[in-house]
Amino acid sequence: MIENASVPGPRRDMAMHNDWWASGWYHVLPRQGFALAMLIGTASQPGFTGSLDDLLQEVFAGHWDMIGGNLDGALTFSWPEEEWDYEEAPEGREAYEANRWKEFGAMLSAAGFAVPTTVRDLSELYLTWGLAWREETAEGTRWSMPDALPLPGDLLTLDAELTKRLDWIRRTTGTGPLVNALIKYLVDNLGEPQEILTSLDRLAAATGRDADDVRLALAELVESGDAQVQRGREPADVERLEAHQRFRLVMDWDHFNETRMQLIIRD
Repeated sequence: MIENASVPGPRRDMAMHNDWWASGWYHVLPRQGFALAMLIGTASQPGFTGSLDDLLQEVFAGHWDMIGGNLDGALTFSWPEEEWDYEEAPEGREAYEANRWKEFGAMLSAAGFAVPTTVRDLSELYLTWGLAWREETAEGTRWSMPDALPLPGDLLTLDAELTKRLDWIRRTTGTGPLVNALIKYLVDNLGEPQEILTSLDRLAAATGRDADDVRLALAELVESGDAQVQRGREPADVERLEAHQRFRLVMDWDHFNETRMQLIIRD
């Protein structure tokens, strides 16, 4: 499925695949991988036939900074014009790039894939991996993408740390809205209580979700270290709770605020 994302252009809105963030490819690929996925997502919309170069010319007059200029631009793991964050990566840009390319190259080579150096090379890999399809028709070149993108771990051998990170991303992408609904109730209605005596049924009624949704949200908070669920004063297994059973929800707000991204929208 493709999600529209309006980007300035003379004739066409850009589009991004709904599954891109959950798939975790942006943790694996060079920075231009995101823009390339958006370009192919846009080419996959009804009414477009032609090459990615044609689309780049139509929307951006042939040059898009986010993709590094055009399809023959070099792939990078950082944006050259960005000020370098020496706290996050004290080794500096050149060493960081060299290390990322070493890891990326080893990963692809081990799986039998050529290491891309340009955006065009990467677009061919997208076709090889099944992230995109290209078909020549009587009307011209047609692009499409699968509803669910192949996962990096399906095609490449990932190290344990990256595998754990991508698993967490996929899990929290599904539970994120459920956790947000529960946290909104705890913060806005109850004023961030340290603990409450409640049940799945009560939380479901308060948040407008069903008991199974609340169970998933609680399991995510417990696994992330943001909360404890107790029966009496002993830890309780969220999966085994009956919807009507009372339990004590104990929140660690300091941990929650330190580890969760906070988004503030100002008028």
